[in-house]
Amino acid sequence: MKKINRKGFTLIELMIVIAIIAILAAILVPNFVRARAQGQLTACQSNLKNIGTACEMFSADHNGRYPEGLANLEEAAASGVGGAYMQHVPLCPLVQADGTPYDYDHTTNPDWYGLQCTAGNHMAANVSAVGYPMYDSAIGLICPKADGPANQITTWEKPTGN
Repeated sequence: MKKINRKGFTLIELMIVIAIIAILAAILVPNFVRARAQGQLTACQSNLKNIGTACEMFSADHNGRYPEGLANLEEAAASGVGGAYMQHVPLCPLVQADGTPYDYDHTTNPDWYGLQCTAGNHMAANVSAVGYPMYDSAIGLICPKADGPANQITTWEKPTGN
């Protein structure tokens, strides 16, 4: 009897290998997308905290007054008090390509500021609403999750003047 010398793979074997790879890809790809979205949200929150810290440094150098705009954090003060508090104001990782800045709002009586992400939304990272995360000078970082309590903060609550 002659031995048949088989070289290569049969079509069935190749199809089984391809099917296994497709199943693994279907399981792993959503996890990678979710991890990327979570990383972008974390970077966005970190940016808001850094801008908040720069605003507090500005306030310390300007008799407790917060900057009128984020551009004030980049320029040296004309009075010689303070200086550039940030080399550049960072952008949300979701919108770095088009250059959309964070939304900054402030009041002077009482002195308050708020920052809001204008990236559209971070829904892929399980954030419940458009416009989050937010940073408030009185509260700090606000980032409700989609599975959080029903009575979450949903709008900016500006303090009212006297």
